[in-house]
Amino acid sequence: MPRNSTRLTFTVLATGGGVFSMLQSLIAPALPTIQHALHTSQSTATWVMTAYLLSASIFTPILGRVGDLVGKKRTLVAVLVALTAGCLLAALAPGIGVLIVARVIQGIGGALLPLSFGIIRDEFGASEVGSSISNFSAVIAAGGGVGMVAAGPIVTALDYRWLFWLPVAVVAVTALVAMRCIPESPRRAAGRVNWAGALLLSGWLVALLLPLSQASTWGWLSIRVTGLFAAAVVLFALWLLAEARSRHPLIDLRVMRLPAVWTTNTAALLFGAGMYSIWSFLPGFTQTPRSAGYGFGASVTGAGLLMLPMLVAMFLSGVLSGRLEPLLGAKKLLTSGASLGAVACAVLAAWHDQQWQVAFAAGVFGLGIGLAFSSMANLIVGSVPPEQTGAASGMNANIRTIGGSIGASVTSVLVTGHLQSTGLPQASGYTHAFALLALLCLGAALAALLVPARRTPRTTLLAQSSSGDVPAAAAAEARAVSPAAQG
Repeated sequence: MPRNSTRLTFTVLATGGGVFSMLQSLIAPALPTIQHALHTSQSTATWVMTAYLLSASIFTPILGRVGDLVGKKRTLVAVLVALTAGCLLAALAPGIGVLIVARVIQGIGGALLPLSFGIIRDEFGASEVGSSISNFSAVIAAGGGVGMVAAGPIVTALDYRWLFWLPVAVVAVTALVAMRCIPESPRRAAGRVNWAGALLLSGWLVALLLPLSQASTWGWLSIRVTGLFAAAVVLFALWLLAEARSRHPLIDLRVMRLPAVWTTNTAALLFGAGMYSIWSFLPGFTQTPRSAGYGFGASVTGAGLLMLPMLVAMFLSGVLSGRLEPLLGAKKLLTSGASLGAVACAVLAAWHDQQWQVAFAAGVFGLGIGLAFSSMANLIVGSVPPEQTGAASGMNANIRTIGGSIGASVTSVLVTGHLQSTGLPQASGYTHAFALLALLCLGAALAALLVPARRTPRTTLLAQSSSGDVPAAAAAEARAVSPAAQG
């Protein structure tokens, strides 16, 4: 593929993925405004976030696998069209019910991540794959930061509906360019979609994530929460059994057992718990009135500005990781990123009385996010066969989301467990929460240390130098070193 075509392809992929990532965080600061404008309750308004989370968790691995089977470009265009339709419907939504349906449709955009990783692996030159994945991961990470920073000014200057109107035109044009300019991937996986496996996967994900997101409202010991957790365990066991027996599994469990894959996924689970919790609770901390004994009484826009160092740092470190990965290796970058997250949360637990302290910690955490995101993607993509790229990277993104849901739920318990007479959380709740997040990120760093160092045999190096196929060489190595993969 010509050099200018790879640049155009990357621009298309980064635009679509960046918009999806932005839509994850763009809505959270505007929820009170949406609740008031659509005359609904706070508990109902939270479904605007919950529906998006559940939808993305279901469609990300399933459509990643569909792309491996029927073609990544074709699936990518369909996902971009769905994302455009979801944004348009949300912008026009007359009530909360339609808006929730629109958010479910937008969640289909979660498949943009695994599809994009697969297209980069298939279409880019061997020397470009690692840096391109790092740059794409930096855009994804920065997209979440842009959402937190931009939500306040957009709602203040325009209206909450412009949170959806603005992405409509961008994603629509991206879909048209993708249709015309991105080539269809030459690599296809054999088999078909295992719809029974897809149904069971959807079932246990919903049964797990729904009570995690609603436990603070329903109560941790309520029948709905305990019943759904029990259902998640049963459905997960049935899913494992169905995938193990299927000739065409949706998620190849042998690939999931590769040492580089399961250790990276463990790090993703723990780091995701810390990252999503910081995104969810740090803006609220800064907006707490000073009368509570902490916080800065910041507006939505002011809270976004305090998060700006995180946005800048995670984009820069994500781009920089692409240059560092050939020198240091993705394992060291993941360990460093998770360690920086632990340091940032420890700083917040100890010092959060001044705005500069929070801004500094946010910047350090941003450095960690940029390094961790790109290195996770490179470790997964470089460790699985090409025909499993979409499903494996989609599952990694899902595991990070599951970790985020668990972390946010536990953090919510700590923050809201002891309230002041005014109804605001005690300062100790935030202190304990930040300390817990530091431990979770530290756990992610320890899991990263377990990632096996990639050893490239001499024969692989010779084949790689003659063919230029680094991803195929890495996949061959992964199969060679894993008895599970050989089975």
